[in-house]
Amino acid sequence: MYKMSFIGTGNMAGALVAAAAAGGYGADCLLTNRTPEKARALAAQHGCAVAETNAEAARNGRFVFLGVKPQMMAGMLAGIAPVLADRQAAGDRFVLVSMAAGLSIARLKEMAGGDYPVIRIMPNTACAVGQGMTLVTPDALATREETDELCRMLAAAGRFDAIDESLMDAGSVIAGCTGAWVDMLLDALADGAVETGLPRAKARQYAAQAVLGAAALALESGKHPGQLKDEVCSPAGSTVAGVHALERAGLRGAAMDAVTAAFARTREMGKS
Repeated sequence: MYKMSFIGTGNMAGALVAAAAAGGYGADCLLTNRTPEKARALAAQHGCAVAETNAEAARNGRFVFLGVKPQMMAGMLAGIAPVLADRQAAGDRFVLVSMAAGLSIARLKEMAGGDYPVIRIMPNTACAVGQGMTLVTPDALATREETDELCRMLAAAGRFDAIDESLMDAGSVIAGCTGAWVDMLLDALADGAVETGLPRAKARQYAAQAVLGAAALALESGKHPGQLKDEVCSPAGSTVAGVHALERAGLRGAAMDAVTAAFARTREMGKS
């Protein structure tokens, strides 16, 4: 029996496997994927075992990670439902761990065909480098000890925060989608720096480190982002000139629109 089995080894699950391995739990992970070569490559990289089928992974994990896309969840759970039912009937304790956006715990249980313990999480790909933000919502059947154990095994992923399921969709958007939006910003900042004469490699490095530093300062200082912005904007300086340009281009409104658009799409996926 493995501590963690992963059904699906996409980007998000792969980031969690990397975090588990960084914390010393690589050998405690069992991986499977619809493209077997992908699971084998990830397993070889992190010292994990490989299951040949979803059923094998579902049968042999204490925490069974459901790492497939929301639209594929029903079919996957239908395929492993007999295994889950057999395990429950035999008194074999296990917990389903879902990272599927928009799918409620109640809907997951309906798809799985049983009232099983579930911990719903929403990580992000930065978990692979120890800078992730993972939201955690256990149901009433998952014990506090099991939730704590799960977070402890994945501690190398970064930060964890318990959240009520009613807020999970909103929280998962800002924690899970923001990385892609920041990547767009980094690319644009680097392009601007290249236009002013900086070599691209240096432009990308400087922009990425500046964003990382700004985020760390916001977290560690606890200051409002507006205050931190004001502290950098000297009178008649270059920073405030750039702030003006961003305001003129509608940066704030665009960012808010991105969040609300992603939230609406998350809700749509949960209804499918």
